[in-house]
Amino acid sequence: MTGSWMRHPQQMRLRRAVFQIHLWTGLAIGLYVAVISLSGTVLIYRSELRQHFDPQPRPVAVSGTRLSGEELIEITQGRFPEHEVEVWTNPEDPSLAVTMSTLRGGGARQQHFLDPYTGDYLGNALPAGWRFTTWLLDLHDNLLAAGGGRAVNGIGAILLTLLGLTGAVVWWPGVAGWRRAFLVDWRAPWRRFNFSLHGALGIWTVLFLLMWGATGIYLAFPAPFGAVVDYLEPFDEDFNPRLGDTILYWFTALHFGRFGGWPTKLAWTAAGLAPPVIFATGVAMWWTRVIRPRRAPNR
Repeated sequence: MTGSWMRHPQQMRLRRAVFQIHLWTGLAIGLYVAVISLSGTVLIYRSELRQHFDPQPRPVAVSGTRLSGEELIEITQGRFPEHEVEVWTNPEDPSLAVTMSTLRGGGARQQHFLDPYTGDYLGNALPAGWRFTTWLLDLHDNLLAAGGGRAVNGIGAILLTLLGLTGAVVWWPGVAGWRRAFLVDWRAPWRRFNFSLHGALGIWTVLFLLMWGATGIYLAFPAPFGAVVDYLEPFDEDFNPRLGDTILYWFTALHFGRFGGWPTKLAWTAAGLAPPVIFATGVAMWWTRVIRPRRAPNR
């Protein structure tokens, strides 16, 4: 059996079964993985984006008597009747607008500029780029659904790990062709080119996919991992650093590429852009090999 696997894996039933698992898992979560990958790739530069879109104070004309806090709250409540006015900031500089913070149900907190002299609404206090980065972070972490979305992300991470493992098994072409399978056949006809692009991108990024899958499971379900660390290395009275805590720290650092500076960011960016292409090429193969023949008239 080992010899067959090394030389002719396509003829083995186990490999065919693994292929079916890979196919249907990819079709089931491929679009989800593409969205998570693209959002995660942008969030690699979250710090840079936040610094670029850093909120700035809004100047106003100093005129007349300044409104009281109760009046500002009443004006804000009237403009946003379905929102709860939580906190507000009154800058010491009299020429700056006040910032009113509101919250609607379980949604995200919003901040608004108000003229403290006229009560006029001056727009959102956070730049559009800042709000988009926050929205993208919520999409990536929670699928815009708080705790429930994070649990779905954990299941997605498990399936991503399965997808990476089965993909590595399906990719193996045998000892005669493994070197060629690392490359994209740029001169081949469309179907062959698409096949080689899918396989080459998959095998070059499989370690990234497995890493994101494993660390994504931890980020979605951290409690079991923490319990294991506490069991293996109970806290002592001196609170000395534990190996388990260091490992869990690196889980987060690896997932988001928070180490090594720009070389790491660029490597994580390149790897993060691969899953959408892998998904698109996989769907194209499935369509041309399975769906199109079924749709064609019998000949």
